Amino acid sequence: MTVHSALGNGFQEIIYQRALEIEFSLAEIPFTREFEMPIYYRNEQIGTRRVDFLVDGILSVEIKATTKLEDVHFAQAINYLEA
Repeated sequence: MTVHSALGNGFQEIIYQRALEIEFSLAEIPFTREFEMPIYYRNEQIGTRRVDFLVDGILSVEIKATTKLEDVHFAQAINYLEA
């Protein structure tokens, strides 16, 4: 919310990502940016997906620069969680 309050609406996702990276660093929150998660099918890795941030090795953060979340955004988040 700090990033959104400071920047407001209208920027591309990359701007919000960079600002959030600064906030995580200032708050000393451990994170990995653009974390690549392996995708498995029948115990074989078949590809990867990249999440905007993996926080403390357990929480995925996906930034959306939109005024309304659509079903496709929720589906993307669920896919990341399942991966």
